[in-house]
Parts: sequence; C-alpha cells; structure tokens
Amino acid sequence: MPVLNILHLVGSAHNNFYCDLSRLYAQDCLAATADPSLYNFQIAYITPDRQWRFPDSLSREDIALTKPIPVFDAIQFLTGQNIDMMLPQMFCIPGMTQYRALFDLLKIPYIGNTPDIMAIAAHKARAKAIVEAAGVKVPRGELLRQGDVPTITPPAVVKPVSSDNSLGVVLVKDVTEYDAALKKAFEYADQVIVEAFIELGREVRCGIIEKDGELIGLPLEEYLVDPHDKPIRNYADKLQQTDDGDLHLTAKDNIKAWILDPNDPITEKVQQVAKKCHQALGCRHYSLFDFRIDPKGQPWFLEAGLYCSFAPKSVISSMAKAAGIPLNDLLITAINETLGSNKKVLQN
Repeated sequence: MPVLNILHLVGSAHNNFYCDLSRLYAQDCLAATADPSLYNFQIAYITPDRQWRFPDSLSREDIALTKPIPVFDAIQFLTGQNIDMMLPQMFCIPGMTQYRALFDLLKIPYIGNTPDIMAIAAHKARAKAIVEAAGVKVPRGELLRQGDVPTITPPAVVKPVSSDNSLGVVLVKDVTEYDAALKKAFEYADQVIVEAFIELGREVRCGIIEKDGELIGLPLEEYLVDPHDKPIRNYADKLQQTDDGDLHLTAKDNIKAWILDPNDPITEKVQQVAKKCHQALGCRHYSLFDFRIDPKGQPWFLEAGLYCSFAPKSVISSMAKAAGIPLNDLLITAINETLGSNKKVLQN
C-alpha cells in the first residue's frame, strides 16, 4: 500500500488569533494521527501577512527558523511535491474559501467542504435562509448594517454575521441595550444578525459524516446552559488564552460541554434535522451544526461549523470516538471519501 503524501494547510491569512487557533488544532492532529506506514505529513503554514512557510513541525522554534516566501514561490514548491491530498486546518474566512480554491486550481484534492459551501456557512444569515427553505426551523431574525435599527422585540441575540467562537455575541433583554450590543457586534463584521431569543431548553451540536454514500449521525455534544444563569454561550465558554500566549480549549473539559448519551430521546430528532441541513447546504465528507432545543423539545438551527481538524479534541473526533469510531478510522473514512471514487484508498 503506497504511503500518502498529505499536506496540512495551517495558519491564518486574517489575524494572529486564527493563526494560533489553527496551529493549536493542527499540532494535536499531527501528533495523534502520525503513522509513517500510511502517511507522509507536510506542513504549509500561512501568516497574516500572507507569507508561506514549510516548517518541519508546528513548534514556534521550527516556524521561526523557516524562511517565509510569497504565494508565487509557494505554488512552485507545492507543484513539485507530489502531494496526494490536502487537509485544511485554517479557520479564518480566507483560509476556508480562497485557500481551498487555490488547491482546486492546483488540482490537489482536499478533505472537507468546497469554498462556495464554506462561504455560505460562514455567513450565518445565508446558511439560515438555505436550511429554512429546506423545512428546518430557524429563529426569526433580521440582517442589519451600520445605521439600521432593530425591530425585533427583546429578548434577542445580537451576533456578527461571520464570526466564530461567540465573538461579539450579546443577549439583549431590553431595547436600551441594543446600541451597546450592536457596537460590539460590528467590531467583528460589517453585518450583524438580530435573532429572536429561543427559550431553553437545551443547546446541542450535531456532527454528520459520510461513508459509502450514507449520512451517519454522530452522538450529540451538549453545552452547559441555564435559563437563568447562562442563557447563551460566550467566548469564555469556548477558548481562553494562557499566560504563555497559547490558546486553550475550555469547552473540552466535560464541564462546559459533554457528549450526550445516544439513547437520549433528543438525539434521533436532532440527527434527522442535521442531515437535512447537510443536504440543503450541499455539504460533503462531514458537517457540524448547532441547535437550540426549546422547552417543547423542538430543535432550532443556529449555525453551521463545517470544519474538522482531525485532532482528538475536535468536536467531530470526540463525537466519533463516542460512537466507537477511533480517530484514525475517522481520518481514513474521510480520505476514502475524498480520493476513492470506486475503490478504497485505505482500509479501516
């Protein structure tokens, strides 16, 4: 069986936050999935100045020792490397769209969704419109630009249209709070969504993977929320920065988020809705969706997060593990979906 040359596309063309977030996940993926009998891993590391590096590892030392080069030189390098496929590890919008499109032009296949689908999912209002048209319930909302006045009566949730990790998200309980909430949200995007607040309930995330033409619903992840003390999740629930400047995944401590027992009656209902979202958006290989569950048990679509770094702490990896799918099998399934049309590239 030939060894696959897999390029990990890491970093951010947008800012240092996304650069560090990408490096955090990719580093874990590289360590957990290394298998010289199956893979030869290479790294392409992009920084916010849009320079490329090809370091030996993702340690700060190796990155600093590697010469930065412009995209033209990077393309020349990539085309001479005999790369079988690329694994996207970039979470910024340019990384999820423009950089994936570059690999389409280079005819290098990659795991995960295409740039057009990533662009739609990253724009929360567009994703909501598409899944709503497919029959999925979404909170009533409006898309605002600078100077627009909200018409939704609080309680309402104000959020940037294209930010992740709850950056800029505010729960407004009174109309007098709208100005401050909008000001904060507009710091992260030039458009803002105002949505009617869905009473709790619960809040869950559902992952879908594709295997041999079948959509498989994974066990749900549930978040720690409370109708009175914590009605919505915020940035601190997901990430925090340590004293040495590194990011830490606070949502992976089994306190703020945990994998739900698959026998929970909400699981099957949410999985069916998530499959409908996957199909409506035109996803491939895998997908991930957040839902608010109201007091009557009705799932409401909140947003799509169409990425998986194949690190042990990645949400889809954790869900797959709970379903009895080891990380290496999850990766092999994704590789086969990416490269294998009528034949399996790897056996799992």
